[in-house]
Amino acid sequence: MTVVLGFDTATNATVVGLRLADGETLQARDDPAPHGHPGHATRLLTMARDLLAQAQLGWSAVERVAVGVGPGRFTGLRVGLATARGLAQSLDAELVGVSTLRALALGARRPVDAAGADLGTIAVVDARRGEVFAAAYPAGGADEIAFEQALSRSELEQLADEIERRGGPAGERWQAVGDGALAYRSELLAAGVIVPPPDSPSHLLDAAALCELGADAVAVTALETVLPDYRRAPDAALARGRALAAAARGGDA
Repeated sequence: MTVVLGFDTATNATVVGLRLADGETLQARDDPAPHGHPGHATRLLTMARDLLAQAQLGWSAVERVAVGVGPGRFTGLRVGLATARGLAQSLDAELVGVSTLRALALGARRPVDAAGADLGTIAVVDARRGEVFAAAYPAGGADEIAFEQALSRSELEQLADEIERRGGPAGERWQAVGDGALAYRSELLAAGVIVPPPDSPSHLLDAAALCELGADAVAVTALETVLPDYRRAPDAALARGRALAAAARGGDA
């Protein structure tokens, strides 16, 4: 089995996993203090090195690098992608990109009632500006139901109905997980979606799930083809657009 180093920096948390040849996955995560800055740039490589040391392995043992490509925060995604490409090149390792939403959902799936029936899982990442990134994964293993654009607070209140309109199973029961689910809990509850308690591990991206998806993915032949899933323009680009529009209106006056 391939030794996989996987990490995700799409959210405030820095999540790192090392899947060993026997299938065991060692994990580490760094969560900044409330209102603190993420430690992606300063902590990522140190965390990876510590996991390798724990496994008594050197960097040369890494055969594949799996990186979370988002959607998520712009700065974090840039740090993660740059680090992944650099490691893959320097270690002569394979590189794969993994959906942050898919990894979040995979780690959260578990029996939820006495009958052992699973809920469908909606992975929700806080996109700030009152929006979230989301994707739904039916319990029966059907294909991902993706939302290509960030969703607003009001759209979340109709989320279950919209998933069904997009081909989701009729009558499916859903749970929403992730920092976006916690930030907009009331809107999701209004949509009939279950949100686990704030201290539930379901809301945390699981490094073992990230590495599992990375191990199953097809490696790219060119490192530059693994790209971040921004899903919308950066804040700076939007600000420039608003400034240009205001200037144009002023010129028409």
